[in-house]
Parts: sequence; structure tokens; C-alpha cells
Amino acid sequence: MTTDGFDPLDFRTPARAPTRSIHASGATPDAEPDAELLEALTDAQRAAVLHLEGPALVLAGPGSGKTRVITRRIAYLVSRGVKPWQILALTFTNKAAGEMRNRVERLLPRGLSSGLVVSTFHSYCASLLRRHGDRIGLQAGFSIYDSDDQKSTMKAAIEAAGLTTSNWTPASVLAAISELKNRLLTPEEYLLEADDFWTRSVAKAYVQYQALLHRSNACDFDDLLMKSARLLRDDAEVRARMQDRARFILLDEYQDTNHAQFVIAATLASEHRNLLVVGDPDQSIYGWRGADISNILDFEEHFAGAVVLPLGENFRSTAAIVRAADGLIRHNTKRPHKDLHTALEEGEKVRVVRCQDEHDEADQVAAFFEERLREGVPYKSMAVLYRMNALSRVLEDALRRRMIPSIVVRGTAFYDRKEIKDAIAYFRVLANPRDEVSLRRIVNVPTRGIGPTTVRKIEAYAAGSGYGIFEALAIAPGAGIVKGKIGEAVHAFADLLRGFQRSMDERLPGDLADFVGEVLKQTKLDEFVGRGGDDEAERVANLDELVSAAREFQMIDDPDVTHPSLRTAVFAWLESVALVADADAFDPDRGSVTLMTLHAAKGLEFDTVCVVGLEHGLLPHARSVESDDALEEERRLLFVGMTRAERALMVSSAVSRQVRGVRQATIESAFLKEIPADATRKSDRSPTFDRIVYDEPEAFSDLDPSELFPIGCSVKHPIFGIGKVEFLARGFGGTRARIAFRSVGTKTVIVEHAKLSRVQ
Repeated sequence: MTTDGFDPLDFRTPARAPTRSIHASGATPDAEPDAELLEALTDAQRAAVLHLEGPALVLAGPGSGKTRVITRRIAYLVSRGVKPWQILALTFTNKAAGEMRNRVERLLPRGLSSGLVVSTFHSYCASLLRRHGDRIGLQAGFSIYDSDDQKSTMKAAIEAAGLTTSNWTPASVLAAISELKNRLLTPEEYLLEADDFWTRSVAKAYVQYQALLHRSNACDFDDLLMKSARLLRDDAEVRARMQDRARFILLDEYQDTNHAQFVIAATLASEHRNLLVVGDPDQSIYGWRGADISNILDFEEHFAGAVVLPLGENFRSTAAIVRAADGLIRHNTKRPHKDLHTALEEGEKVRVVRCQDEHDEADQVAAFFEERLREGVPYKSMAVLYRMNALSRVLEDALRRRMIPSIVVRGTAFYDRKEIKDAIAYFRVLANPRDEVSLRRIVNVPTRGIGPTTVRKIEAYAAGSGYGIFEALAIAPGAGIVKGKIGEAVHAFADLLRGFQRSMDERLPGDLADFVGEVLKQTKLDEFVGRGGDDEAERVANLDELVSAAREFQMIDDPDVTHPSLRTAVFAWLESVALVADADAFDPDRGSVTLMTLHAAKGLEFDTVCVVGLEHGLLPHARSVESDDALEEERRLLFVGMTRAERALMVSSAVSRQVRGVRQATIESAFLKEIPADATRKSDRSPTFDRIVYDEPEAFSDLDPSELFPIGCSVKHPIFGIGKVEFLARGFGGTRARIAFRSVGTKTVIVEHAKLSRVQ
């Protein structure tokens, strides 16, 4: 409970005042809606679009048109007189936010959508903190650290805490701290809670990590959410202002929200209670990174009087695919039931293929795609999905051999390239001079004679004098800290950066692309990356592409910013770069087969999909098999993968798979047995044999093993697979056979116990 009597976790009734009617906001609820906005909607979709006051949960199954519902509802609210800037729509990827914004703009007359906020959670929080972060000690130009920045900062924090990175890896400590931030715990609060060696050590590292972030005026991704949630929860003035701006809230993919996002949404909605969330518990697949499925399962408890509107009709997939996916997901117990159905044709049954090994599996995928190509489906409408990135290599090789173009989607690869990270670091320093991580990265890139020894001198001077490193750069030559040619180089570098900063304040947002090009040229970074190396042309082209990205960037109008400058545009551009999501890397127009993880495929759709690696330990993952909750999430992950397919779906497993260089027999995923038989057509490509199997040693009492398995014959072992008998000898305990197996090399087995099968 805060000092003004507001309890941010009591969302069952309005916190301070009765619910305001929409009429008070200028809307006319009794007016007939525009026929165009309700065109081609089902009864269920129409009910969701026309819902006005109070909380509502739209249970949207895959392919049920949820984006249409959200965008039509936004347009409907505006058409009824709600001011666009009083509507807040949040989702999880830039791609989804952009699509929603474009659809709304097409639905409304020109100019009527001005001020509407359609954003990702992280972008909304970044904007909130840029505007009000000064109230919690955060300057507007703060940097958003990516995973590499976080690891380097955490490494320094671990050492500052008196710990060693060999015992306390940055990745493990960052994961622990991420969970704490999701719980909205500060380092000081966690210190009071820590009660053993592990938690006290993490608390020490947490204290140092946040101190380093504060010194650099930086946030990590979790900070954006945690700081925003605490600011809204604890600051009555900011809370009231943002609630007034967000009188109507729409949240997409609600099943993926974590605790911090729940607090943000519920706090914003606690005044007007006009919160409509759209989601599907069956597609909750991010529990491993903090998503809390109880947010959607308990929505009616959190928001009293909530209306539940199920959308079960699938407009994407054929009947066979919908029936297969529905039959699978019904095995989950933690889900509100909704009937999944489609009016589309029956279509081809789901192909369930048991392959010999991963190479055979890849060949079957390639053959499936070639078949679909002959039927008129372009490669860009096909995808291979897998549980782990490691499975992509064999698939890539097979597709390459068959001359099938493919692209592997692995997050934000473009912005991970060294020359791009170097370039972005320049702009981060210009926007936030306190960003020490970025400043250290660029101080001698391109090479300008400012080596590590010089940097340490400047850092020591900064620490002793109370200056930041950026300020110390400008002062150090005059103070005699660095002299001669090195001093001149330091002075020139600092002067160059100050000139860029003046330019940002003097120019307009429309100059962003030109400014990016000028920085790359004047720093000579473009010349530097073009010197030598086989990938010289590619590196130069990447910097050119960065300028193109800046030119394509569109800054969203903010009614609170009356005189935007180029600096404003740089802030917004850097924010968009930092918050690119995995799905944003997918380009449907590449003309290639897409290879990606099941997690990254969420929200996408393809004509033809192959889900590979359906084996125990892969899907479901080995870490999930001892937990019912984790196992249900794995089943939801397969459900998501299956429902990405529109017309054709293949799911496959392999009899054996090479893991870390060792060939291992596999067990078929239990999920395959849960897919209804009437929706599948099965193909077993594993070797078939006429078998003579003796399960008990006594079965050999009257038979000579040398006659059953003579030298040179082919046999099958239940674990080692196919092999050829090289040697037989009777001895103590039974008949020993030396067998050269195809997959695992030569093994010696006891014939009477090995359960061998003769390959006829």
C-alpha cells in the first residue's frame, strides 16, 4: 500500500473512483457503429469489437483473427469519439505493433489516428522513463544495454563484489537477477531477503551491477519493465497522468506477460477499468523467461466483472491441421476449454514421419518442400521449425544440396555484427555520454592511438575527480594526464564527439539518415571496416544498410514533445534498434525456406511447415519431463508450431540422432501419440526387418547362436542400430559377438542377452 492509499495489487474494484462512462470521454455509445468496421466479422469477433466499458478477456485461438479484432476495436473507439491519445495498445514485437498501426490508419480517415499509441511493452516503458525517469534518477538519454553489454557489466560487478567469474558466471547471475527484477525487487530489498550463501552472493553482485548501470545512465531490458512498474505504482502524480492518457487499454498476447507487465497494465487500468486483453493460454510458451500463465488463467479473479469472449474459429489452417492440433492440446489440464474449429476444407492429413536418422529426416523435409513447390507453393511460404538451434545444421546442408534456398532466423543477426555494434556505440555515446561500455568500445575504433593504458589513466582521473569518462576525455589533455601525440588524439576525439552533439541539438528529426552517414564518414569508420579481409565489401555494405535503416525509420508522433530535434530522433532510433525482437528478423519476402526455432515462430504463419525432432529429450525437452507444468508448456510449444501451418504440415522424428559426436538411439515423443489418428497419415522410414527375437536366454538352449547370427550377417541391436557380425566365440556367461555397427562403431555384446534381430 502506498502513502496515498492506492493499492496497486487490488484491481478487483476501482481504486479511487467509480468507473467513468465512455460518454464522459466524448464517445456516443448509443450510436450505430460504422458498417465498414464490422464488415466480414463473425458474431464472436463482432462482440469483442463492440465491447466498450469494463474489463474483457478475448480467448483467441490460433488463426482466429485477433489482430483484426484489436484494430477494428481501436477504430471503433475513435469513431465513437474517443481521443486517439487516450487509447493504448501494447504487444510484444515491433512487427506486430507496426502491422496494427498500419491497419488502424487504413481504417480511419487521414489524421484521425494521430497520437494513438500502438507499441511494444518495452518501447512504451522506455518512452515513459525518458519522460519521467528523472524522478527516479534516470536521465532522458539513457542507454539500453543488450546482452553483450549486460555480460560485460556483470563481469565487472562480480569482481567488484569480491566474487570470481569462474564460480559465478555472468550468465547465471544475470538470470537470477532477471527473476528478481520480474518480482520488482531492488538490490536493497533482496539483501534483506537473502538468507544463504548463494542468495547473499547474488545480492552483492546485484548491488554492484545496478551501481554500474546507474553510473553509465543505462538500463537493461528488465529495468525498463521494473522501473516503469515501480514508478507507476509508487508515484501518484505520474500514475494519474498516465492513467488519464490510457483510458482504453488493449493488450495483445496477454498469456506472455510476466509479473512486472501485469503490474504495469493493471495499474494503468485501475482508474477507468477499460482493459481488454487478447490471448490464448494454449500458446503460452515463454515460462522459461518469466511469462506467468496465471495472469490470463486468473484474469476474472484479478478484474471483477470481466467479460470472457472466446474466438475458436480458425481462418488459417485446414480442418485436418486444426483437428490434429486441437486433439493434442486437449491433453493439457491448465486451460479454459474452447472449441477449435474451421470452416475451411479438410485438406491433406498431417504427415507423421519416423526417419532413420537426422540426415534421412532432412532429406524427407527437402523432398516434402520440392513436392509442394511442384504444386505451386513458393519456397518463401515454407518453414522448418525445431526446439533447438543445433538441429538446423543438417537441415541447412540438405537444403543446400538440393539447391533449395533457405535462411536461418536467429534473432537480431544484423545488429550483432561487429561493424554495426561499433557504429551504434557511437550514437549511444552521443545520446548518453555516461555510457561507459559504449565509450570504451569506440575510443580506439578506428585506431587513433588511444590504447588501454591511456584509457586506464583517463578512467583513474575520472574516478579521482568525480568526472564521467566522457568529461575526462575533454579535460585530460589540458590537465596533463595525457600528453604529446596521444594527448592530441584524445583532444581531437573528444572535440569530434562534442561537434556531433551540437549538431543533434541544431538539426531536425528528418536529418537522421544524413546525420548517421556523416558520423560514419567523419569518424572514418566506413574506411576502417573496408580495409582488407575477405568480407570487406560485405562490412561496407552493412554500414550502408545502417544508413538505409535510419532513412526508413519513422518516429511516432508524441503529443507531449512540441519541438522535436534530431537528438529526439536519435533517442527514438536507438530505442527501436535496442528493442528488436526475434520475430522482427523474419522477412516473408526473402524467397527462401525459413528455418527457425518454435519459440521464434510464434505469431507467424506459412503455407507449409515441418516440425522436426519430435523425440523424448528434444520435444519434450529433457528438462521438462519431471514437471507437469513444464511438460504442458512443451505441449503448447508443439501446438504453436503445428498451428503455424495453413495447408500442409509434416512432423518428424528420427530413430537415431548424433549428439555431441555420439550416435544415440531415440524414443519417439509421446506427443505424437496424442495427435488424433484420423487427422494423420503415418510413414515409417526406419529400417524394417523380418525379426527373430529371443527375449530370454533360455530360448537359445537348443539353438546354436553361430547359426542364427553367422559371421558376415547383418543384425539390428535395439540401441546401437544396424551392424555386421565380425566375430563369434562361446565363453563364460554366453556367446560373445563382435559387431561393427554403422552408427557407433564396433561393440562386443553377449548374444543371449543382446536381443539381436537378424536382418533378412
